[in-house]
Amino acid sequence: MIDNARGIKAVILAGGRGSRLSEETDTKPKPMVEIGGRPILWHIMKIYAQHGITDFIICLGYKGAKIKDYFYNYNLYSADITVDLRSGTTIHQSQAEDWRVTLVETGLETQTGGRLRRIRKYLGDDEMFCMTYGDAVADIDITAEIAFHRAHGHLATVAAVRPMARFGALHLDGDSVDRFEEKPVEESGVISGGFFVLNPKALDFIEDDTTLWEKAPMERLAASGELRAYRHGGFWQPMDTLRDRMTLDQLCESGQGPWMTWQE
Repeated sequence: MIDNARGIKAVILAGGRGSRLSEETDTKPKPMVEIGGRPILWHIMKIYAQHGITDFIICLGYKGAKIKDYFYNYNLYSADITVDLRSGTTIHQSQAEDWRVTLVETGLETQTGGRLRRIRKYLGDDEMFCMTYGDAVADIDITAEIAFHRAHGHLATVAAVRPMARFGALHLDGDSVDRFEEKPVEESGVISGGFFVLNPKALDFIEDDTTLWEKAPMERLAASGELRAYRHGGFWQPMDTLRDRMTLDQLCESGQGPWMTWQE
């Protein structure tokens, strides 16, 4: 666990429409789609919390009221309660996590960079912070990534991952299959895994609400030598489609979710 981790915030982008998962997102925002009976957003927050980061800023947009309702009533739903219809409700033995959650309306059509720009006022001027998206889980060592970021001293760190292939790979010798590998890790190279550690000054590279974080800001950070890659060789899985959701849900239900490394 990180020393003084409570001073580090985790920003989660949770405002997109999730159109490729429309079977679920017609009625709820993508981060509220459940795997293992809990929203994927909760799983992402647990990943950070096990490393001592419990102060969250969630960037809302599409159906953001659903996320507000979830956290506003979280303590009520996780506790034993007594309801006196005249005098009110008493909460007993709450199971709620010790989290601080700031829910920020960042606009329905705002792009990812614009959402980060809008929450800057909730960050310290010089304090590094973590950032990720509300639709992917990993067994990433957040503590090690932050240590890596501190050591190199630049504005931005991104987790570099090798995505899992969606189909089995045939290893051929002529027309003979000499080896078959079910869903291997891609050999074509690394991609952004979406788990960042940032200095607030990195947000200076964002121009306005229409800016995609993944385009000009990251390109300019890289061109100026301010972007470094933390290599994560473990599990990483986004939830882009219904098939992805079913895969993650099955891993949860079987108790084999590789990202679920926290102790209950």
